[in-house]
Amino acid sequence: MEEFVPDEIESILYIAREISVYRIPPLKANEGHRAQEWGDLNQPLWKGRMRIVEKSNSVSLLFEDAQSGELFAKALYDPFRPSVEAVLDSSRYFVIRIEDSGRKAYIGMGFAERSDSFDFNVALQDYTKRWKARLNPPLQTLEEDTASPHIPPGPKQDYSLKDGQTFTISIPGRGRPEIGSNLLGSGRVSGKASSANAGTGGGAVPLLPPPPSAPKGR
Repeated sequence: MEEFVPDEIESILYIAREISVYRIPPLKANEGHRAQEWGDLNQPLWKGRMRIVEKSNSVSLLFEDAQSGELFAKALYDPFRPSVEAVLDSSRYFVIRIEDSGRKAYIGMGFAERSDSFDFNVALQDYTKRWKARLNPPLQTLEEDTASPHIPPGPKQDYSLKDGQTFTISIPGRGRPEIGSNLLGSGRVSGKASSANAGTGGGAVPLLPPPPSAPKGR
């Protein structure tokens, strides 16, 4: 039993309802092609439609019969080494490189209207931009001091004093006794200072007794 292979999805990037194909002479110089050197442009080699078709990993220019859909020629489009070259003397004519089994051939292609050739150029430029974007994806930069969204935040710490809790404060220069202070207003003091300060209220610093008065002279 043969394994079922799903058909590859095709996207139509552009359709030209009518184009003309020309046999072009060999390039005489490296300055480029000129449509005026192709002979009578009203007598093309072939007429039909042209579609730009994108698949998962390739884009092709398909020259097909407008009625039957029979394939006349096919040119793979590679943005790294484009197979489409504009001529020097017109915006409606292009040279297409066709490769088959290692053999190369060049044909001329012409549009009836300049608006069609403009849309053709835009379709190829849009694909080239997307092709370059896939090769060079933008870097994901992380801001400093920003927590990762994939790490759940930990529980918040509660530093508030509960009912009945106290803390002690050590005051330099006051000797060893430590004064206890209840932030909730209970008035309790810790250690020996509680008896010494019972009459002054909770949390007060003890007062030193006054020095003895000098003896009166006779």
